[in-house]
Amino acid sequence: MKTAVHFGAGNIGRGFIGWLLSAAGYEVIFADVNQQIIDAINEVQEYRVVLANEQQDSFLVTNIRALNSQNDQTQLIRELAKADIVTTAVGPSVLLYLADVIAKGIKLRAISEQPLTVIACENMIGGSSLLKKEVYQLLDDKEKEYANQYVSFPDSAVDRIVPDQQHDDLLTVTVEPFYEWVVEEIPNMKHAPKIPGMTYVPDLTPYIERKLFTVNTGHAVTAYFGYIKNIDSIEDAIHNEKVLFIVRSALEETGALLEKKFQFSHREHQEYIDKIINRFKNPYVSDYVIRVGRSPIRKIGENDRFIQPARQFVEAFNETPKALAIAIAAALKFENPSDAEACALQEAIEESGLEAAIELYTGLKPYTKLFEKVTESYYELI
Repeated sequence: MKTAVHFGAGNIGRGFIGWLLSAAGYEVIFADVNQQIIDAINEVQEYRVVLANEQQDSFLVTNIRALNSQNDQTQLIRELAKADIVTTAVGPSVLLYLADVIAKGIKLRAISEQPLTVIACENMIGGSSLLKKEVYQLLDDKEKEYANQYVSFPDSAVDRIVPDQQHDDLLTVTVEPFYEWVVEEIPNMKHAPKIPGMTYVPDLTPYIERKLFTVNTGHAVTAYFGYIKNIDSIEDAIHNEKVLFIVRSALEETGALLEKKFQFSHREHQEYIDKIINRFKNPYVSDYVIRVGRSPIRKIGENDRFIQPARQFVEAFNETPKALAIAIAAALKFENPSDAEACALQEAIEESGLEAAIELYTGLKPYTKLFEKVTESYYELI
């Protein structure tokens, strides 16, 4: 049986990537630090994925086991040394911590000619490329030569909403019916894993930016304006006329950018925006705005879902994107005592002032029109 090592046994790992790998005939070895989940996987060796639709369709995932990526590292390195594919769903902030153990796995397999594909399935641009850079720093010249020939790190774009949830069974996970997993083609496609549900494309950039600047931007705008309106859930927020208006306005701006940059059809992209908004309205995947809005510092970072399209919009059209500027301002107002980033952001605004915080966390420079529009919008928001 083909073997897959998947880092991250959380809801996305089990409900999306792990499920597709198992369905494609792989034995899936989950690597995680949550010992409770690891023990549960090893005890029952199966779990159920439930679709968030009216029928509550469900699927049984089998051929699985799990390792603790900290305590079972010796065994994990052995599994990496013989795996056919390695995937991750750990979050952008954790991804680079995997470089050391993956590098050790590559070192151990360097005497073989078995190809390996490593795919970072994260909400970020260039996740696999970033992981590759970190891994290569830990390899010697001979190991790099081996990796150049037999190990591929294709970037990917993943899209599936997994709502906050509670189940009697620890391993059961509910996911929305829609999903998309797009992976860039590798130099030698005969070595590429064939996984139903995964699509290879020659240029991933349009798919990554379309997803990041539509799904992730739209979801975050819904959360931050839902918070401002004292609305608890994403579903209720997107049904609020004022929230829906600002979400659609922001996606019209990112849409204009994407259409110009990648020559997307206007009609088809409008249909894509409508589909995304309807996904937010799905009552079976509704989430709490406080959870979707978490980690605001990462979300307003210069390479993420707000600043990146806003800057590109300025460059493409030589004008300031009003809705995106208002969305950034809303993110700056997000408060959540249990969220370390939200607390740090509010402390920075209080101690150093709004303008210093904007420059620090967004990378925007004072006196630019976008910076001024964000500042102005912050004081206008109630």
